[in-house]
Amino acid sequence: MGVMRMLLRNIFLKNLRDRRKALFWWSFGLVLYSLFMCAFYPTIQKSAVELEAYMENMPEAIVAAFGGADNNIASPEGYLNVEYFSMMLPLMFIIYAIGFGSGAIAGEEEAGTLDLLLANPIPRWRVLLEKFLAMVGGMAILSFMTWLGLAVGIYAYDMDIGLGQLAAATFSSALLSFSFGVIALAISCLTGKRGMSMGITTALVAGTYLLYVLAQVAEPLEKYQKLSPFYWYMTANPLANGLKLGDMTFFIGTIGIFLIIALFAFQRRDLAV
Repeated sequence: MGVMRMLLRNIFLKNLRDRRKALFWWSFGLVLYSLFMCAFYPTIQKSAVELEAYMENMPEAIVAAFGGADNNIASPEGYLNVEYFSMMLPLMFIIYAIGFGSGAIAGEEEAGTLDLLLANPIPRWRVLLEKFLAMVGGMAILSFMTWLGLAVGIYAYDMDIGLGQLAAATFSSALLSFSFGVIALAISCLTGKRGMSMGITTALVAGTYLLYVLAQVAEPLEKYQKLSPFYWYMTANPLANGLKLGDMTFFIGTIGIFLIIALFAFQRRDLAV
């Protein structure tokens, strides 16, 4: 009982404890997938000429979707950008972040457990902030495990990429995904509906990604591409260029704005407890 009481009062630890199995399997899967991507590189390198010719003949929209024409798939950086960092890793991180953000408040509200949490002498703003920090902690764990898998992989398969470059690219992907996670958190605080939060945020992910891709080939959309988080993520290319503060400004601003929205919504809304 004493441990449970402590966990109820430390919402950050409780959320990480409740998700420990999910975090373990997510981490395990990301490490394995990262190793698999590195293991496949020697095969790609042997077919570099054919693959470069194939990519040159692909439609511009498809090339843009996989990181643009600037990536040389025969190089370690270009290969990981095209095959991992342009789509697969952000997609996996986004799935985790949206699931966490949507369920952090609305999930407990729908399950009827939020009243137990709020029965403790803890203000609502602290409940939300600790759940937010738990989401930060979860993303940090997954990011580190992804980086660890890649670090082992590049050493095992002789890929000439710096560990700092890998950290920058992994962090950038996590920051993109975390932005959508906080949007999901804000929507769940506004509506109290986990499914609605997941649906709206998923539609936003698809819509902004499509905007970025189409803006590369449709001139009328080009002026709107900076509204897409994927524009700021793709154009930064931290694996090759490192991560600069200017590249993170859009995401930091998005996270800050939607966290404030979530705080106000959760503080003022009548909850279904």
